[in-house]
Parts: sequence; structure tokens; C-alpha cells
Amino acid sequence: MKDFEQKIFAAVKEAVRAVYDLTPEDAVLGVEVPRDPKLGDYATGAAMKLARTLHKSPMDIAQPLAEKLQELLPEMESVTVAKPGFINFRIGGGALTALINQVIDAGDRYGDNNSGEGVHILVEWVSANPTGDLHCGHARGAAWGDAICRLLERSGYDVLREFYVNDAGNQIVMLGESLISRYFEHFGKDYPLPEGGYHADDVKQIAVEIAEQDGDKWLTADPKERLEYFMNEGKTRELKKIEKDLELYRVRMESWIHETYFYENNMERINACLQRMDDMGLLYEKDGALWLKSTDYGDDKDRVLRKSDGTLSYLTPDIANHVYKVERGYPIMVNLWGADHHSYVTRMQAALTALGYPKGSLSVDIIQMVRMVENGVEVKMSKRTGNAITLRELCGDVGVDAARWFFVSKDISTQMDFDMKKAATKDNDNPVYYAQYAYSRMCSIQKNKDIPEFHKVDTYDRLTDEKELLLLKMVGEFPALVAKAAKTRKPNTIADYILSLVKLYHSYYKVARVNNPDDPELTNQRLGLVKALQITLRNALDLLGVSAPETM
Repeated sequence: MKDFEQKIFAAVKEAVRAVYDLTPEDAVLGVEVPRDPKLGDYATGAAMKLARTLHKSPMDIAQPLAEKLQELLPEMESVTVAKPGFINFRIGGGALTALINQVIDAGDRYGDNNSGEGVHILVEWVSANPTGDLHCGHARGAAWGDAICRLLERSGYDVLREFYVNDAGNQIVMLGESLISRYFEHFGKDYPLPEGGYHADDVKQIAVEIAEQDGDKWLTADPKERLEYFMNEGKTRELKKIEKDLELYRVRMESWIHETYFYENNMERINACLQRMDDMGLLYEKDGALWLKSTDYGDDKDRVLRKSDGTLSYLTPDIANHVYKVERGYPIMVNLWGADHHSYVTRMQAALTALGYPKGSLSVDIIQMVRMVENGVEVKMSKRTGNAITLRELCGDVGVDAARWFFVSKDISTQMDFDMKKAATKDNDNPVYYAQYAYSRMCSIQKNKDIPEFHKVDTYDRLTDEKELLLLKMVGEFPALVAKAAKTRKPNTIADYILSLVKLYHSYYKVARVNNPDDPELTNQRLGLVKALQITLRNALDLLGVSAPETM
């Protein structure tokens, strides 16, 4: 379905062409919702932006445009001009109520749009080191990234969901050594835990599992062989837990790319990438190290790719990874990184620009920190384990729905307090409960045996109540909102929309009688409204990965 905003936009473009023989840029034709609803449902300031081009006052430009627009948009109740040159649109009730059948027919696909036009986009997120459990910081990014992908998919983008496994480097060596220490401890042997090693309970558990599987054979094994084995076992088992936790959290990954992949075959991909940069004149040697001329491409200083001792910097395999993304057919890339990666963004973007990829190929959203609080007091540790609160524990304490809602309802660019007590409550103070309760109300009305079963009709002309029309207006805005949220990567706007919709619905529910035994026609039409609202709300909740329970 064409939403009203897009339809008005197209009509304004046609009106300007018809009245003034101009084809203006899209920026001139902006359509917005007026701050004061009394002015109308939508407005455009096109006349004011055309004043300089046409050498006329905005009011003089607007009036003939309004007359033409009324002709082009017969579904509008009115098209009026307001100072200093706004054109305001008020949608007729008939156009609004026609939405009901359109929403019902679309069902689960209502809200889908093709604003992405099949553009290939790769979203990389979570990407935690396979050295321990996912914690609450990961939970925020995991929910946000998944919601972004849902929005992009529903908006016609070709999306690849990817987890980049950081399974190379010192952190994996530390994991292996930590496991060996706990393995020896299990058999009553001494093997000091290395400085900077991992103390978490899950490391102890994996060591016990290896001992139960393999016995004591690794106590006397070759140290090099033993370390290699424990490193591989550790990261494999940790990664399986991560996959399981993400599945619990309703986060779907389609691609798992390992950092070690770029070190295989004598670093074939990394060396090819370095050779390409060298051929382009992007590299130089200094103090025995290999440097990238990243300052030529917007970075604050040049970056080391290979250190003087021959080892690679973190940047080098990352560059190779992003080149690989493009080679796989994803010229548009989105990464979600933690706040500690803020300074890393510019150097990665500079490297890609240096390689000839268009600016904007890589977008990075930084995930700010999360503070877990209860009764206004920060909670750093799990009450059960004494360790950092894991994603798994959080889902058990407050539920997947609440965890996801709270994390996606606030923009990741801002730090947030996660109120654990509020998230766990089952009352209207909890926003996700408030939204789900509205949905269950909609379902219960339709299942009520005392109310006749709904059947579609050609017109819903009895829906004239102000709140009914406002609810339908919000339903009509949903596809455009999904498209915008996908483009801006802001799933929190969907959460805001849900709360606005259910607040209005709850207020409507208190004053309107859906079931009117003496007026079956009105009853049926109101049931149609409820069904359209139910579909819209369910689809909106699904975009956030939140369930829509029929009973509560």
C-alpha cells in the first residue's frame, strides 16, 4: 500500500510540474506532520522553497498549488494554505477507513516496503571474543543489531547478518593457558593461572568437561601441542555457548567469519590486500615497520600495518575482512562496535577510502555503555554467581521480551540505565507489558463469544469518532515509519510508535463500546478497526524481536 506521506509527496511533485512547469529536487518537496494537529494531518513547505526560483511570495505560489493538489488528491478532506506559505492536508475519513481492508489483506506483511530496492548490505554486530559468556553490554548491541536487520529486511534490502569471530591473538592464548591451569587444578596439579588470564566460572566448567572427555592425558603432553588443543577447544566451546545464547535472545546470524580465516594459506588474503595497497602507493616503511598513508584519507595519523617485529597490527586483518565483504557482493557495510572502538572508526574508513571504495561504504554505529540498576543502585554482579551479569541470566531474570525492549527503546548513541526491577514487573509501568497488554486486549475482543465474528465490508463509514480516525492515521503512517527507521537505523523510533499507538488504543478502549448488540453494523466496523490495529501492533513488536501474546 502507498502510505499517505508518499502519496502526498508524489502529488506535490506533479502539482509543481503542472502549475509551474518545474521538476524540483526531492528536498524541496518535503512532507511533514504539523506540530499542531489542528492544522492538518500533513503539510509541505514546498511553496516557501520555490519562492526564490519563481520570484513570487510563498503565499502566491501556494494557492494555485493547493487547488491543483485538491484535484490530484480527492481522498483529502481539505487542502488549505497557511502563512507564511504552508500547504496543509487533512485526510478524509473514507480514505482512512479504507486502510482497514488493506491492512487485513496484507496481514504479516503490513509495513513491508521496497525503499531499500534490493540494495545489498552486510551488518556485522556482537562479534564478541570467544573467551567467555555474553554479558549485558553485548545484550544491548545484540538486540539493536537484530532490530536493524529486521527493519532492513522488511524494507526491501538484501541483508547479510554476520558475526566476526575474534579468534586470533593474545586473548585466545590467554584462554588456552587459563583452561590448562584449571585442567591441572582438576587433577590436583599446579599450573599457575597466567597474569591476565580468565577467572570466570565458565572457563572452569570447560576445563572440567575436557578432563571428563580426555582424562589426564594432557598433563604430560607436549606443551605446544597441549596449548594448541586447549585454545581450539576453548574457543569452539565458547562459541557454541554464544550461538545458543543468541538463539535464546532471538538473534539470528547467517554468517560467521573467523579472524583466523585471514591467516590461513600463508595469509593469502592479507598479503593480497597489502600488495594491492603497495601497488597503489599507499604504503611506506619506517623504523622497520610498514605504514599506511591514512592521513591522506582523513585519519589523524598514519597507521602501522606490520610492526617492526614482523607481527601484524589489529588493523591489517580487519582491512582484509572488509575487502572480503565487498568481494562477496556487499558494497554497503554497517558495523556495530563498542564505545572502546570510537577512535578505530576513522582509521578503518580511511583505509577503505584509500583502497578506492566510495565514502559511506562503511557506517559504524557506536554502542554506548549500559549500567544495570535496581532500586536506583548499580548492580555490577550477579547475585547467584558473583560474576558479571550474563545475557543468559538477564533473560532468565526479566524475560527476553523485556530485555530486548529496554535495550532497543533508547538510542545506542546514549548511555543508559537498565532498570532491572522495572523490567521484571508485570504492570503498566513496564512499557513492554503495557504494549503487550494492549495486544492481548485486541485478541480477547475478537475471541469473545458474545461478539459476532468479524467479516470484511466495502466501507467502514460508521467509524467517525475522533480517536478512531487518529488510530487509523497512525496505522497508515506505519509503512513510512518502517522505511525511515530502516534508513536511519533507529529501531527506537518503532518503540516510540508502539507506545503512542497503545496509549491511544487504551484510551479508546475505555470510552468506546466495540460490541453494540443493537447496532451490528457498527460492531462489525469497530471489529475491523481492532483487527487492523492488532496486525499493525504485532508487526511493530516483531520488528523489535518482541512477542505478541494473545493472552496475559
